[in-house]
Amino acid sequence: MPFNHSSSSLELLHSLCTDYEKINALGKDPRENPNVKRGLRNSDGTGVMAGYTQIGNVRGYTVIDGDAFPIEGSLTYRGYEVEDLIEGFASEGRFGFAEVCFLLLFGYLPSRKQLALFEDVMTEYMSLPDRFTEDMILRAPSSNIMNKLARSVLALYSYDPQPDDVSLENMMRQCLELICRFPLIIAHAFAVKRHYYDNESLYLHRPMRGASIAENFLHCMRPDSTFSDEEAKLLDICLVLHAEHGGGNNSTFATRVLSSSGTDTYSAIAAAVGSLKGPKHGGANSQVMNQFTEISQNVQHWDNDGEVADYLRRILRKEAGDGSGLIYGMGHAIYTLSDPRALLLKKYAWELAKKHPEMAAELSLMETIERLTPELFAEVTGKAKVMCANVDMYSGLIYKMLNIPQELFTPVFATARVSGWCAHRIEEELTGGRIIRPAYKATVTSQKYVPIDQR
Repeated sequence: MPFNHSSSSLELLHSLCTDYEKINALGKDPRENPNVKRGLRNSDGTGVMAGYTQIGNVRGYTVIDGDAFPIEGSLTYRGYEVEDLIEGFASEGRFGFAEVCFLLLFGYLPSRKQLALFEDVMTEYMSLPDRFTEDMILRAPSSNIMNKLARSVLALYSYDPQPDDVSLENMMRQCLELICRFPLIIAHAFAVKRHYYDNESLYLHRPMRGASIAENFLHCMRPDSTFSDEEAKLLDICLVLHAEHGGGNNSTFATRVLSSSGTDTYSAIAAAVGSLKGPKHGGANSQVMNQFTEISQNVQHWDNDGEVADYLRRILRKEAGDGSGLIYGMGHAIYTLSDPRALLLKKYAWELAKKHPEMAAELSLMETIERLTPELFAEVTGKAKVMCANVDMYSGLIYKMLNIPQELFTPVFATARVSGWCAHRIEEELTGGRIIRPAYKATVTSQKYVPIDQR
């Protein structure tokens, strides 16, 4: 229920916020100081180097004589190209997310025997503690699944007999439990949200023994628990593509910042969930679909480049869309010529569209948006920028094809990325050595204390 505040308290809050906006204006843009790295970015847009990692690597440009030059994007997990990993297990008709979790956590690809034992352990860890759903999810429903996920991760601390033990074996056990429990927490939180906020019937399913993470997510998320092997395999590929993206992305960096303080695993991972919830990070896939829906409703002829371009110009001029002037799903902090995740998702989306022709028109419209945006961006803003579609451009559409509700788009992302967070959590705890503490340049002038009756 919403909070009920008195009119006097609301008036005071409004007055104080008005004062705040006047008093706390920074004035001169701090970015004019070359020593201040806003967003931890260098002046050329590259990231400030904050540490070392052996887990993942993202490449979208090359630096020659101090200048950055665009290249085709590359994403590697422990040195393996993500395309090669997917081609490997997909060609054998296997689910791959468990194998990728093993790779990220332990640093090498498992043998068939090791993978089978690892999957047995994952099955064992999928169940939630006794009465966790009743006490932690049902009793405090949330309209936002990411919010409930973050609270549930923190709550698991209370069920752990060794929550603050940062030995390798204990952290690995905690991380495996979290990876395996995310799908069930999300599915139960979604069921409770539908029940309390959408007036739907309540269906709570237990995980299936011996099933993959993707299969169990679809089984637990859907009221009737039905899904096809094709759907589960495509979701599995989505999980693999979202599992890891280097140490500098916002949520992984949040994990490393908290881990560097020596805090517990649950606090570090809950912080990452909170970061991913943001629309500038994991929440972007919902932003893409919101904007895509708007474009599709306002452009009469989807196959007419001129009509599509006219509406994209309106968005870029802040005359349409959410007023941000952004084409969501286009551009990336690192990738320039291409995002390998977007290329792979587009490929699998077209394979799915061949079997479901009604989806082909939407996919074609999305490709048109991708193709037209770079030139229109330069035309409207006057700034030429090498720009490609990012993973969010096509992930939301694939989730829609899989009949995954939009409020679960970012939680699905979290289901995948927790594996990368956990790998970085362990690496930072064991090899980081120093608490991460960047500096902020103070711009306030010195003040003299004034007695209260003289103010």
